[in-house]
Amino acid sequence: MYTEAGNGVKGVFLGLAAGDRIGGPTRMALELAESLTERNALDLRDVARRYMNWWRKDGFDTGPTATRVFELASSGLAIEQAVIKVDIESGGQTAGCNPAHRSAPLAMAAFIADGQLGEAAAAEALLTHRHPLAGDVAAAVVVLCRALIRGVPWLRALEVAAAGRRPETRQALAVGYAAGLSPGGYAPDVLRAAVFILHHSHSFNAALRRAVDFAGPSNYCPVLVGCLGGAKWGRSSIPDSVMPARPVLMKRINKAADALAAGW
Repeated sequence: MYTEAGNGVKGVFLGLAAGDRIGGPTRMALELAESLTERNALDLRDVARRYMNWWRKDGFDTGPTATRVFELASSGLAIEQAVIKVDIESGGQTAGCNPAHRSAPLAMAAFIADGQLGEAAAAEALLTHRHPLAGDVAAAVVVLCRALIRGVPWLRALEVAAAGRRPETRQALAVGYAAGLSPGGYAPDVLRAAVFILHHSHSFNAALRRAVDFAGPSNYCPVLVGCLGGAKWGRSSIPDSVMPARPVLMKRINKAADALAAGW
């Protein structure tokens, strides 16, 4: 049995894995989670090293921005310089959702204070994405997850997550209409679609089915619906049948989730 908070903590990670249709976000979140559990702190150098080691070995589904950063860093460029170079190469188009996908374990780490979560997520996002919206949306996601873990009601949790955020992020957190929802990977669009689907769903399964139908082949919205839905409804709401059928991977995920949940 889990504590109420522990149920939400595990729900974040297991929900993310359930929503991840391809697997890259789950692998990056796992690297972050294992760094957090082993270091008992957010050690950005260690996280960057783990990302690079994973990418060199079998990295995939990171999105074009992170992929290019890792390519440049692998060739010898310092990762900080690689991030700047990729942002310039892309004309500043680095506001993708990869940081929001992978950063959910920050919300699970009780040793990171609530008031420090947003700053931690923004700093972690800068390991690959220079555009401030990538970090701002990641910050909103981890703050929203943390509020839900703590049992804050959904609408109030959205308000907490929106506090201090950029206009685009605040708009994405506002419960609005379906018109204009996009299945693309621009971070505010992914967050807006996830929030809309979760607001209009009565269970984890219903939200996940709706997200997958909405996204089609895109692996954007379902990942956020999964981790946010897991925080909202808890691990006990996620059936094993929707989890990845990869025993070795699931063993690592459960171990990391258990270790972070133990801190609550």
